[in-house]
Amino acid sequence: MQPHEPQPRRRASLELLRAEAADELSAIIAERLREGEDPWDFMEDLPSIDELVVFLLRAENIEANGGVRPNKARQYRVLRQIALDYPPLTRAVWRLLGDGETHRRWDATVRLDAS
Repeated sequence: MQPHEPQPRRRASLELLRAEAADELSAIIAERLREGEDPWDFMEDLPSIDELVVFLLRAENIEANGGVRPNKARQYRVLRQIALDYPPLTRAVWRLLGDGETHRRWDATVRLDAS
């Protein structure tokens, strides 16, 4: 490899990604508890660790694409590729790709604007 060529990006292991997501989730929970929120009111709204890993991988993809958020078709391709790269995340990916509306505010489903 020539010195001027970019080095290929090495992907982290799923175990490391899950550990980072667990740390992030713990920090989110601790902050909300410090703010006086009742865990009964917010725990069900939080993503699972695997869903958070998918969001982190999706965010990396968005960053690599110049920060452009994906449209619905690209969203599907990005999330499907995550499932192919990390088969244990397949269930979380398909849950996030679900067509139904969700009560979760952080849902990654891309909705078409009504305007």
